[in-house]
Amino acid sequence: MLDSLGRTIDYARISVTDRCNLRCVYCLGEQGDPGPAGGSLDFDDILRLARVLAGLGVVKFKVTGGEPTLRGDLAEIVRALKATPGVANVTLTTNGLLLDGQAQDLALAGLDAVNVSLDSLDPHAYRRLSGADALGRALAGLAAAREAGIPSIKVNCVPLAQTTPGDLLALAGLAREHETHVRFIELMPIGPGALLPPPRGNDAILRLLEASLGPMAPSGRALGNGPASYFSVRGFKGRIGFISALGSCFCALCNRVRITSDGFLKTCLHMDGGIPLPLSDEGLLRSAILEAVRRKPERHLFGTGPGCADGRTMARIGG
Repeated sequence: MLDSLGRTIDYARISVTDRCNLRCVYCLGEQGDPGPAGGSLDFDDILRLARVLAGLGVVKFKVTGGEPTLRGDLAEIVRALKATPGVANVTLTTNGLLLDGQAQDLALAGLDAVNVSLDSLDPHAYRRLSGADALGRALAGLAAAREAGIPSIKVNCVPLAQTTPGDLLALAGLAREHETHVRFIELMPIGPGALLPPPRGNDAILRLLEASLGPMAPSGRALGNGPASYFSVRGFKGRIGFISALGSCFCALCNRVRITSDGFLKTCLHMDGGIPLPLSDEGLLRSAILEAVRRKPERHLFGTGPGCADGRTMARIGG
């Protein structure tokens, strides 16, 4: 499936719920609420979407939220996506709090990779950033993913202005003893994140890490479906990655669409464009997706004003 600029769209992120058991300051915020519960796509909707998208050339799916592990049928969703003809890769993004009890089932369902969101290894900072005293549960979930044998494991960190060099180095250290890849994601000015003080960019974080860890060599090997740039560190089993949507716009290579938990297809994370999907009819659904992809924007407009920004929180969009 091609958009009007000739970009191949072969990757879809599906938000299976807008509910979350954390209140991260850049997503929902301390008082945040994604809206009334009950807007989640049902199992049949997800499979119908997968069939149509796969028929249009989408081969990679990311299951996200909200917090997808809050769904009792998550392993069944992963298994069904993997069984959809044409689908090659199914991955998951989670905060890890419930992963300890689900990792084995997800591995048996065929999950190809899991990304665990983890913004600090300091219990006090974690509680301040996430709204919950739950660092131990997140780390237990990360360990469970390793023990279950999920093929690829990544840690996602969104550094904020208050994130200390010690936080950044500690998180990078998760890649030392295990083949766990740690990625630093520049803060997106969306929802509560748009109101936070600007943090250091990824170029500054790279320099900070190199000052302590030594030279980091660019790795040409792709690790997953996204736009991260990866670096190898001497003595580390995993790699360090950077996703720099603001510092280094990668929209020319964008290969994705997003389906929100209430069935809206978004063609750009930042922009408010897209289309509500007619989920009950596969023919209409196919036509709607093709039309939305045809109108996919050339690039995001972060930093140019709020006029075209989506009013949804990250929990609704699915990241």
